[in-house]
Amino acid sequence: MTIKPYLKFRLFIIVGLLLLLPAWFIFMRPADDVVVTLPGETFPEEELAEPVLTLPELDEFGLPAGNYRIETRRVQSGHTLSHIFDRFGLSPVITDRVAREMLEVFNPRRMRRGHHYHGYFSTDSTGTFDYFVYEISDLEFLVVDFRDSIRVSRTEKEISIVPVSASGVINSSLWNTLMDNQLNPELAVHMSRILAWSVDFYRIFPGDRFKVLYAMQYVGDRPVGVSHVDAVYFLHHGREVEGYRFEADTIKGYYDADGNNLRKVFLRAPLEFPRISSRYSHSRLHPIHGDRRPHLGTDYAAPRGTPILAVGDGVVTETSYTRGNGNYVRIRHNSVYETQYLHMSRFATGIRPGVRVTQGQVIGYVGSTGLATGPHVCFRFWKNGRQVDHLRLEFPSGDPLPEEYLDEFTVRMRQLRRQLDAIQFEDQV
Repeated sequence: MTIKPYLKFRLFIIVGLLLLLPAWFIFMRPADDVVVTLPGETFPEEELAEPVLTLPELDEFGLPAGNYRIETRRVQSGHTLSHIFDRFGLSPVITDRVAREMLEVFNPRRMRRGHHYHGYFSTDSTGTFDYFVYEISDLEFLVVDFRDSIRVSRTEKEISIVPVSASGVINSSLWNTLMDNQLNPELAVHMSRILAWSVDFYRIFPGDRFKVLYAMQYVGDRPVGVSHVDAVYFLHHGREVEGYRFEADTIKGYYDADGNNLRKVFLRAPLEFPRISSRYSHSRLHPIHGDRRPHLGTDYAAPRGTPILAVGDGVVTETSYTRGNGNYVRIRHNSVYETQYLHMSRFATGIRPGVRVTQGQVIGYVGSTGLATGPHVCFRFWKNGRQVDHLRLEFPSGDPLPEEYLDEFTVRMRQLRRQLDAIQFEDQV
């Protein structure tokens, strides 16, 4: 049978359309995929075939806060995880499961009064309790995820580091000057550690002054503490003191402009911001016995619970109690020097005979155990087996900066010094 020409043409057209139809569906039909944008991104209305789905903005804990009703409270005195979870309507069985999971990263018994915690409730019709957040500190937090199964994680907040400069002229104390100038009080601690042997912070004169370059830690727009000090200048009793931070490989410390270590072999005292209440003496009126007898140590008064620091690297030889000394720790630093710390309220975790400690490490806490009229630490110092007044000794500095780092340090130091020189004191403005 033969096909007429006009029928052939129609057949050709129909077959062609059938072949082109799939391609039209693939390439020519309107898109029905949803466009996803990150927070803050937008597209012109005419370019969108369908509504835009934006990803939820995350809060400081990395959770989509916009999807939840959040209840925030503080831990009350005496409250445990059971008290807290009971407020959110969680059963004792759930609380026990969470506590067991939590122990892997955080002991729930260490929740502290005044710390914030947050409950995240879904805003949909179910109103489910999806997340629990406990703020361990300004920087660390704990998240319990109740969706599907219970999962516990411990995380740090995202921190930004911001360089800051400051100066001050002292009228009474460093602390008061920082407060008057609305500066972070942590600066006092950092500066006292760096300049512990160069500046007597309990004998600061009116007119003493400082400049400092440091870095602040921020979570979002909220300052949460001082990260570190890069450089400090202090005019103390007319004497200029400089310190510059330097880190490279295993080297880390503060050095003067010539690369000499500001750190001495021993700290000046076993406390930060020490206040001497009784000095070394061969004839002191005893506050309890009432007679005169030698007092071969230096007493530093401080509130109960103040951390006591090892003044130098060494090995703990004694952690004991006697009627006179109370709780005490003794450290051998080398074949020449030993130190002892008396009247502690308790020892720091892990401090026992044979343990090696480093300079500045917390070894115990101020108390009034033994023969003591109030909270303080009696600090004793031995040289070649004889008790001596450590405040009268001249101790060498720590190791100077190795020669191979001097060129790199000098470049860094000069850059920081120019920044310090650019800072003006209030009475220069």
